[in-house]
Amino acid sequence: MSSLNKVMLIGRLTRDPEMRYTPSGQPVTSFSIATNRYASGADGDRREFTDYHNIVAWNIGKRALAEHVANYTKKGALVYVEGRLQTRSWEGQDGQKRKATEVVANDVQFLESRSASAEGHPAPTPGGAEELPAPEEPGVRDVDPDDIPF
Repeated sequence: MSSLNKVMLIGRLTRDPEMRYTPSGQPVTSFSIATNRYASGADGDRREFTDYHNIVAWNIGKRALAEHVANYTKKGALVYVEGRLQTRSWEGQDGQKRKATEVVANDVQFLESRSASAEGHPAPTPGGAEELPAPEEPGVRDVDPDDIPF
């Protein structure tokens, strides 16, 4: 029997990426993104929901993915992340068992220029990638980085 573990997300960073090093010296960058989805509630009204995803990026072969994410993105940047889900378990310092599910990225693409993310509005990306169209519902908007609680 075959299986598939693949995640594709487009969202905005909820905080600046944090790069650290393993004891062997390998860089790893952690960051979170927020994605929006829309659904009808029990009353039939269309509502916006925001989901938050923890992402981990490692250098892959000669690709310095962890370093590129840490150096070229910041809170509020729009990114495309492709990877796989992974659940880790460990025992905390208090003796309690802990679990975390995160996306291990094998590709991160920056969907706007650095100057656009600094100014707060998107710009065309190199290679002709187009900005995603805004939802047609009035009052529906993308995640504002200042609204992110962490």
